[in-house]
Amino acid sequence: MNKLTTIAVAATMMAATGTLKAQDNVNIGKSNIKLESKYMTPEALWAMGRIGAVEASPDGKTVVYQVGYYSVKANKGHQVICTVDNQGNNRRQLTTAAKNETDPTWIEGGTRIAFITGGQIWSMKPDGTDRRQLSHDKSGIDGFIFSPDGTKVILIKTMPFNEIIKKNPSDLPKATGRLVTDLMYRHWDHYVENIQHPFVADVTAEGITEGEDIMKGEPYECPMEPFGGIEQLAWSTDSKQIAYTCRKKKGIDYAISTDSDIYIYNIGTRETRNICKPVGYKAPKVDPTHTMRDQSVNAEENLKNNPGYDQNPKFSPDGRYVAWQSMARDGYEADLNRLCVYDLQTGEKQYVSAAFDSNVDDFCWNADSKGLTFIGVWHGCTNMYQVDLKGNIRQLTDDTADYGSVALANDGKRLIAKRHSMSAPDDIYIVNPGKDVKKTTISQITRENEHILSQLSLGKVEKRWVKTTDGKDMLTWIILPSDFDPNKKYPTLLFCEGGPQSPVSQFWSYRWNFQIMAANGYVIVAPNRRGLPGFGHEWNEAVSSDWTGQCMRDYLSAIDDAAENLPYVDRDRMGAVGASFGGFSVYYLAGHHDKRFKCFISHDGAFNLESMYTDTEEAWFSNWEYDDAFWNKKQTADARKTYDNSPHRFVDKWDTPILCIHGEMDYRINYNQGMGAFNAARMRGIPAELLIFPDENHWVLKPQNGVLWQRTFFNWLDRWLKK
Repeated sequence: MNKLTTIAVAATMMAATGTLKAQDNVNIGKSNIKLESKYMTPEALWAMGRIGAVEASPDGKTVVYQVGYYSVKANKGHQVICTVDNQGNNRRQLTTAAKNETDPTWIEGGTRIAFITGGQIWSMKPDGTDRRQLSHDKSGIDGFIFSPDGTKVILIKTMPFNEIIKKNPSDLPKATGRLVTDLMYRHWDHYVENIQHPFVADVTAEGITEGEDIMKGEPYECPMEPFGGIEQLAWSTDSKQIAYTCRKKKGIDYAISTDSDIYIYNIGTRETRNICKPVGYKAPKVDPTHTMRDQSVNAEENLKNNPGYDQNPKFSPDGRYVAWQSMARDGYEADLNRLCVYDLQTGEKQYVSAAFDSNVDDFCWNADSKGLTFIGVWHGCTNMYQVDLKGNIRQLTDDTADYGSVALANDGKRLIAKRHSMSAPDDIYIVNPGKDVKKTTISQITRENEHILSQLSLGKVEKRWVKTTDGKDMLTWIILPSDFDPNKKYPTLLFCEGGPQSPVSQFWSYRWNFQIMAANGYVIVAPNRRGLPGFGHEWNEAVSSDWTGQCMRDYLSAIDDAAENLPYVDRDRMGAVGASFGGFSVYYLAGHHDKRFKCFISHDGAFNLESMYTDTEEAWFSNWEYDDAFWNKKQTADARKTYDNSPHRFVDKWDTPILCIHGEMDYRINYNQGMGAFNAARMRGIPAELLIFPDENHWVLKPQNGVLWQRTFFNWLDRWLKK
């Protein structure tokens, strides 16, 4: 096992265990980490700092950001706040306490930084001194945004919710049962017994008041479950209005619909209006057991009413417009994410990103309010683009990387962003847009993990275009082993992506990490198979209702191409691995691989699609992807094909060792799916193992579980592919 001997790690451990004191504050995460191996290990991954929130000061000279450090020994993490100047110099860690400090933002014209610690808002000077507690909220605060004039603040608070799960009788305080009365009684990894609401509070000389609930009495959450945050709300430039995101549905209506809207709340009148839909709009009735693809809610005449996901509003600097990310159709969580601009004066909406045939993943307004900057994936890389209000788009960057966020650097011209690749985790960059890609300049201002990366031998990442069975060109990433020798033959892994519509872009993962696979001596073949964004609308749509069709043939095209044309690929030592839809893919390929593979690993994969239809908490997903409930007598042909080709129906053809991994708190794909696959394999006499996590959800988030995951993963691969 790789050991890390460093003061920095010791400090992180103290912080995670609550023993870090002011006098123990050392430069966590810097140059005194020494690795005993030049190859990536689980311990090296967990020693890396993970950059979170980023914001430039009003004068653009200083950047404040959040970093998370983790201790495997303590099995905990510690969130700290740092600053760096816009040239990448004078890095300073401001955190001096054992408690997490998060969500840093500039206030009072850049003379102070506000942040959350212990569930309350505090502030400090930019050098970390003069700390003051601003809120004393009884229920605690989950997030906040100060108004532009500094007189008010939005507070996100968690409150009890007993609409779906009834409160137990007061004379039974130790009862653990839950009386459920409708759908959406749990989400992602928790039972829905609390929801979040936004409050507007005053900022006074004495601090921040408790505030007023702007959705008082409404049984809906804001921000939205399961991943929504403070980005789903925004202040108007004049501090008189708030735009917020909400799906105002509950029970079965919530479970089958993705229809969220943008609402404008007026501070003075306390009135709320929906800017996505006309006054008096009533959604058409729908069949909750059939895809909404061909129901009236998604008819052409209704699409003007924004029946799909609408979220993350931002006011233009001049106050005239609100922009947000908008999906067209109800019930389709992976629909094209467009950039919608709403004119507050005329009430007109326009989708300015129409010329970009991929998703808008994040955006910000340009300083002149005449255009916006956004990031989106194209051909396996997520780059920056600018668009004017007429829909004219120009590309700003052309990096073999992924930009993960974008915001103004507050000098009116430059942009600040997080950026990562398959070879490096997030760092912060300043981008100065040019008239074309070649004239754009990019400066890296943090090197959070350079002291670790510089000690590692990393695998080379190559781009390869592969012909599919229907004659299309498919982008496939090839990641070569560390210290690659072209004269050797290597065991090779087919990586199956999840989603089913998440791109195989230049992502960096702390679990599905290609560099740690390369460090263990594997070639990785990672195709952008049918169904992934970044290759146009038709390619992206091709997986829905066809989970076992062309996308599976695409997987096999990628691995067959590697086996036939890459001399260093050992075709007698190949495995297939994947999570979520990738895990489903592994279960399906296990019955259809014609002995290509010597072993499989499936993490949180769907095994029995009939069971999955009613197991998953977000019913819109299975409705859209499968077309029909399995009990419907008049199913579409695609629905019949989906259920007929469920992996569990082909266990009789399984002949290859398989490792199944699942989290018991995964309510998206329930853990009975992994257990069913493992049990079936063992009853068939096939070598199999089951790694089950009682305290993890669809992901593996705890440090020691993460290390156990990696060790189990590679022990299994080595057992079958390195004989």
